[in-house]
Amino acid sequence: MIDVVFLLLVFFMLAARFGQEGALPLTIGSGGETAWSGPPRLLQIGPHDILLNGRVEAPETLVLSLSELVQPGADLVLLRPVQGADMQRLLDVMTLLQAGGLTNLTLVAP
Repeated sequence: MIDVVFLLLVFFMLAARFGQEGALPLTIGSGGETAWSGPPRLLQIGPHDILLNGRVEAPETLVLSLSELVQPGADLVLLRPVQGADMQRLLDVMTLLQAGGLTNLTLVAP
């Protein structure tokens, strides 16, 4: 009986997760009828390229181009994944933007 309890104890110790998992704060865009104010700042994230307001941007210059349009941390940046973009690509772009100080990100439906 003690062997069974010991095995269960070992199993639950190995299966348990210790520590916190990482999370990215994200706002889901609503379909409201509010008027848009400010410069356009829509990022379309594709499997091989990133479009900022319909213009192809390199990941290296993306934060610099967006910082000309928004105030970091205050203004909203819209993210729209296009057909074929996977979740890892979206997370990579979000991490890049947050490292550049752009934290107010909203995901909109494709």
